[in-house]
Amino acid sequence: MFKKLLLASALTMASSLLYAGDQYVDESGYAVSGYDVVAFFNLAQSAVGQKQPEAVPGKKAITAEYNGAKWAFSTAENRDAFLASPAKFAPQFDGHCAYGVSQGGKVPANPNLWRITDNKLYLNINPPVVGFFEEDIPGHLSAAAGNWTKLEGEAASSKSWKALKANNGTYTMESPQ
Repeated sequence: MFKKLLLASALTMASSLLYAGDQYVDESGYAVSGYDVVAFFNLAQSAVGQKQPEAVPGKKAITAEYNGAKWAFSTAENRDAFLASPAKFAPQFDGHCAYGVSQGGKVPANPNLWRITDNKLYLNINPPVVGFFEEDIPGHLSAAAGNWTKLEGEAASSKSWKALKANNGTYTMESPQ
C-alpha cells in the first residue's frame, strides 16, 4: 500500500512539473520564503480589506523538493500532505505576486500577504498591492490566468520582497526556523 501511495505521489509531482514554471525562491533559499504552504489552509482567513494572520514558519529539518525548489513545513504531517498533492497547496503562479501577474509581470511575493480563493493560494508583494488586488479579485485572477500562459516560461523573479519598505511590519519572524 505504501509503495502505491509513493508511486502515485511521484506521478502526481512529475505531471505537475510539466505545467510549472520556475518557482519563486528568495534569499532564504526556500519556496514561499520557507513558510509552510499547507498551514495556510488551516488558518482563519480574514475578510477582504483586513490583514491576514501571519504565515506559519517552516522548519529546516522538515522539507521537501518540488518544482525545482526546497519547501519547508512546520510538521511532518504537513510535509506528507504536500507530497501527496503538491499542486493543491503550492501557491499559484509559482509563488509570484498574483496582482503582478495580472499586470503582466513576474513579481516577488510576500508570504504574509495571502488569500485563498476557490481553494487556491495566492500571494501578493506588499500591502498597497493587496488593496489593488482585493478591489476586484475575480477580475485580477482572470487577467493573471490569461497572462500566465505568456509568462510561465520566463525565469522566476530574482528580487526580494523583504527589500521593499512597504513590507516593513508584515512579518515578525524569519523562516524557516
